[in-house]
Amino acid sequence: MASEPIIPLDPSWPAMSLDQVRALLTAPGAKFETDEVAIRGTPTRVWKNAPPSLPWLFTAARAHGDRVMTIYEDERVTYDAAFRAAAALSHHLTALGVGKGDRVALAMRNLPEWPVIFFAITALGAIAVPLNAWWTGGELEYGLTDSGAKVLIVDDERHQRLSLRYSELPALEHVLVARASAPLQAPAARLEDVIGTPHDWAALPDRSFPDAAVAPDDDATIFYTSGTTGAPKGALGTHRNMTSNILSSGYSAARTYLRRGETPPDPTPKVMLTVIPMFHCTACSAGMMGAIATGSTTIYMRRWDAVRAMEIIERERVNMTGGVPTIAWQLLEHPDRAKYDLSSLETIAYGGAPSAPELVRRIHEEFGALPGNGWGMTETMATVTQHGGEDYLNRPTSAGPPVAAADLEIRAEDGVTLVPTDEVGELWARGPMIVRGYWNKPEATAATFVDGWVRTGDLARLDDEGFLYVVDRAKDIVIRGGENIYSTEVENVLYAHPAVTDCALIGIPHRTLGEEPAAVVHLAPGTQASEAELQAWVRDRLAAFKTPVAIRFVEATLPRNANGKILKKDLKTLFDEGAGAPG
Repeated sequence: MASEPIIPLDPSWPAMSLDQVRALLTAPGAKFETDEVAIRGTPTRVWKNAPPSLPWLFTAARAHGDRVMTIYEDERVTYDAAFRAAAALSHHLTALGVGKGDRVALAMRNLPEWPVIFFAITALGAIAVPLNAWWTGGELEYGLTDSGAKVLIVDDERHQRLSLRYSELPALEHVLVARASAPLQAPAARLEDVIGTPHDWAALPDRSFPDAAVAPDDDATIFYTSGTTGAPKGALGTHRNMTSNILSSGYSAARTYLRRGETPPDPTPKVMLTVIPMFHCTACSAGMMGAIATGSTTIYMRRWDAVRAMEIIERERVNMTGGVPTIAWQLLEHPDRAKYDLSSLETIAYGGAPSAPELVRRIHEEFGALPGNGWGMTETMATVTQHGGEDYLNRPTSAGPPVAAADLEIRAEDGVTLVPTDEVGELWARGPMIVRGYWNKPEATAATFVDGWVRTGDLARLDDEGFLYVVDRAKDIVIRGGENIYSTEVENVLYAHPAVTDCALIGIPHRTLGEEPAAVVHLAPGTQASEAELQAWVRDRLAAFKTPVAIRFVEATLPRNANGKILKKDLKTLFDEGAGAPG
């Protein structure tokens, strides 16, 4: 049931089947050879040549020397300078009492400090906790409390949101603030007093990381992913989870060349414009790991702006960008696009949000670049499937086949029975990228992680060649431009308003964002509330992107099935054009 190709393909394509590619690339002695090891007692197929740990990776990456690792405005940081800063910070964290297993939270926009801080933490065997920089002060406080973070490293904006809350966080002993705009009071201190500004890092002493015994399956990260019920859950990842993405991405690229009948080239440094936040495992794990392994340059923007992005692509000769379909759409459709030389673009890849086949075609035809996408989730530390080149052009509605170290199964409702090819069921995945579980949530862990498998909640099918098609979400979420918005979280905030007695959050289509959140609300008799009032109510309590873009008011309570579940599909027509103005 493959989709029809959207461009003409060479009749000889593919030159190799997926099974032939896998056999060749994973053969004994090959770069992508696999092995079997026991992870938490479960035999698991792993990449034999994956870096064993994050400190091993960053120490090896120091050999890239004077190659530029990150660019942010006028700050150009080399690999050697970044390593010096990370080593200095890791020794300072040791002096603060941070050791193996301690949690150190990181909350800031994409800055050159971000990867330096991340590797300084994980080099000690401590656990890095990247917090969503878009969260409100209350949401950030929850993440700090739940993780039990001992140290927080934060930029000035996040510090301002949290400064009055530090006294409510008894586990938090130290706060380091980057780019502070005003004098600081305890427990806060300036990060620059420890490592200086990015312009200073090249002059820092030449030191190694402190000695710390770090094994592949030691804990390394906690990335928060909200649940469909209750508070956000922290996905507890390991060093192996993170470094597996390097080989997964390399394998997928080599597969594209072999399917085309070409010999895969050796990895070469690229220039990447990263516009998705580093607190997402997509940017941190799937993006940063491979970039560092190959000595690539990553460019950060203060905020997304299509014109500014095109200026950067032209000036820096950017090879790769993307993140979510919105980015590609805005570049394609900007009226000034022809004024810029974007010919250096080789790949525009994205995930995390639905994309139209039209986007796949236009990236290829108008940029001369290859589109790419894939499937993963926080619980899989990003990459499980990757899709690119002619395979993506031939199957634009697929998320691609799994990488060689991963397995996918489509199971029936009983969680055991496998469904036939091309039939829909729940997607299960396993491999070295699957996280350990949820931080301090044993019941949720037991329900989601089973014998090395993660039950994803996504409804999907596999075709006869193993290509994945995600057809629906069992979890009640709206995905706005790659950001997960869990309906229950927003609904709970709406229910807290004194006038609201019934409500539901749904996703309404948006051409570039994929979808946006909208709400249907029933008010208590005799009460009043406007759309603007309820939007402000949500915006004051949750990150702005979770605020409904539209609210419809209904006179009766919302329709439900026999089990009491709101029939959300029946509500979408309220947002059709001409369906009525907001109340």
